[in-house]
Amino acid sequence: MRIARFSIDGNVAFGAVEGDKQDELVLDIIKGIPFADYELSGTKVPLGKVRLLPPVLPNKVVAFGRNYREHAQELGNAVPEAPFAFFKPSTSVIGPGDDIQYPSFTEELHHEAELAVVIGRMCREVPRERVKDVVFGYTCANDITARDVQRREKQWARAKGFDSACPLGPWVETDLSVDAANDLTIQLTVNGEQRQLGRTSEMIHPIEDLIVNISEAMTLLPGDVILTGTPAGVGPLHVGDEVAVTIEGIGTLTNKVVKRG
Repeated sequence: MRIARFSIDGNVAFGAVEGDKQDELVLDIIKGIPFADYELSGTKVPLGKVRLLPPVLPNKVVAFGRNYREHAQELGNAVPEAPFAFFKPSTSVIGPGDDIQYPSFTEELHHEAELAVVIGRMCREVPRERVKDVVFGYTCANDITARDVQRREKQWARAKGFDSACPLGPWVETDLSVDAANDLTIQLTVNGEQRQLGRTSEMIHPIEDLIVNISEAMTLLPGDVILTGTPAGVGPLHVGDEVAVTIEGIGTLTNKVVKRG
């Protein structure tokens, strides 16, 4: 099931996305929230009549860096032996169609297409065999990075945590198994030109390892997001660019770059 979060007439709700053709998609409004018991209302709204929002509002976004060997190498970094985590604040999250605001403190804004894992229940110290039980679903992410700031400051809080640095969407796909999610095509285009193309099977540490690793240290909450790393091909974004992340079996997340006002 594809579950979207949206606004219509000033109200915010979750809905199940139904249909196959983009121009015929409808939302069946959910009664309740998808992380608890819920049911479909039967009230349906055309997707084109709503504004899609970030599919979840995470308490925290845990991102894993250098999890694709060729990406680590393209930036001249060593491949980490163990998963390498950092945080993006909830204020960095935006949804499909929202603007990526080019910050004034960087001259080198980069895109990074990523598979995002959405946590479905409160959990801690998750054993590998139970990872499938705590995953709610998967969505597309773009780990927007101020690359010059990342190099200069070493600590990545500003480089990867500024407002609009974490586009998520367009919805959460809940029907993918962990095994399937570990082998999906992931690609990114800028103004229609392909920049990144890879498979999640190229991850050094698969989804199970990432969740085991971070849940050893902290409690994960429903709606928290795990970013799993980016394949090679990261590169610059400029004001006016349209950037799109597409992941097999999930969908396409599209955002435009604007100058921060």
